[in-house]
Amino acid sequence: MRDHRVNPVDAVWLNMDGPQNLMVIESLMFLDGPVDRTRLEHVIRTRLLELFPVFSRRPLPGRGKWGRPRWRDVGQLDLSQHIREVRLPAPGDDAALQDYVGRFLATPLPRDRPLWDIHLIEGLAEGSAIYVRLHHALADGIALTQVLFSLTDLSPEGDRDGSFHPDGRHHLLSEVVQAARRVAPEVPQLLRPARVRAGFRTGVRLGFSGVGVLKKLLFTRNPESPVSGVAGPEKRAVWSEPMQLQRVKDIAAHADATVNDVLVSALAGALARYQVEHGGRAVDLATMIPVNLRPLNVPLPRELGNRFALVLLSLPSGPGAPLARLAETKRRMDVIKASPEPAITFTLIQAIGWLGNRLNRPLVTFFAGKVAGVTTNVPGPREPRYLAGTRISGLLGWVPGSGQQALGTCIITYAGTVRIGFKTDTAVIADPERILAAFHAEIETLEAAFVAAAS
Repeated sequence: MRDHRVNPVDAVWLNMDGPQNLMVIESLMFLDGPVDRTRLEHVIRTRLLELFPVFSRRPLPGRGKWGRPRWRDVGQLDLSQHIREVRLPAPGDDAALQDYVGRFLATPLPRDRPLWDIHLIEGLAEGSAIYVRLHHALADGIALTQVLFSLTDLSPEGDRDGSFHPDGRHHLLSEVVQAARRVAPEVPQLLRPARVRAGFRTGVRLGFSGVGVLKKLLFTRNPESPVSGVAGPEKRAVWSEPMQLQRVKDIAAHADATVNDVLVSALAGALARYQVEHGGRAVDLATMIPVNLRPLNVPLPRELGNRFALVLLSLPSGPGAPLARLAETKRRMDVIKASPEPAITFTLIQAIGWLGNRLNRPLVTFFAGKVAGVTTNVPGPREPRYLAGTRISGLLGWVPGSGQQALGTCIITYAGTVRIGFKTDTAVIADPERILAAFHAEIETLEAAFVAAAS
């Protein structure tokens, strides 16, 4: 069996599993019916295992105190170790599925096999679900989202009719990473040496901006609030029913904002409501947002790895009216878009990776302590897709938190709908359904405000 060195950045996430937060990316697909396991296994072998070798490798610890961990090929992979079939007890509603997912959010992936699992879940009141767990060491969440969508097709027979071609898969999936450009559209250019050498003015501007970014990363603090505290091992997951994306687009059009601005503003407002409901004072809360650094016009490489940055966004969750909060959200997002912050945080992550295991954890924990959690806002495919012949009706996915972070937020658009989901630490946030209700209330308030202004 061959061994392969683990990239230093990937090694950071491989070694960061802890009792409070595991480095596992969670994904959930809702389907209109059951999935044919034989067809699914064929898709997994041809589109996952053959194209991305890391899914057929298990981790090995480094040799000695400073040795870097390794990947080892497992040869003929036994899919029965990675795919489990379960049936939920009646009534098979969202609460039952949320309980099932919650039981695994603190369960480590076994280290004696490749670091991924798929759960085929039946017994739902409507259709079925697929719950996927992927370790962050395999790749970043944006790349793994693309990998998961590469298992799907535009037609029910797409896995059988020969229409799939690995070199063209990125054309169907580039929508998945467009959110990165809405947050930081200049990231790829900033990372090119030619851009940094473009002239004295550009260099000075980036230099001053870089100082400001470093101050932000070093001195931002996570204030005491009902969503901060000492995290424990138990987690919960809740999510909304899908709502029509057009509702959000209408609000964005009225406010001269983006869909992303509206959704992030609604999250900020929901956290403001939650803080007040729980006897706290509404204060701004910071969150980390992952940003893609891969070019969109080329396929994913066979060796995936982690190539992403993080930006720190202070959510305007302090006192204020919803319309003012939306305007402030847009302003803060626009500042980030013009900032070199993603380039700086990417360099920082690389540096941490090269420092070795003894320094990885304290440094990551230090920066993780600056924020309440991680927020992903991913635009999924605009058209319905099929997995092994079964139509996908909805999607969710969460990236892991670190340190004492207690709130993971997933906002995803798919086929004209939006879903929001929260993954929370029960020791800090025992009732995440209240944040969910507050998010929908904030959307409704924004709608009502624009209707009133127009009348």
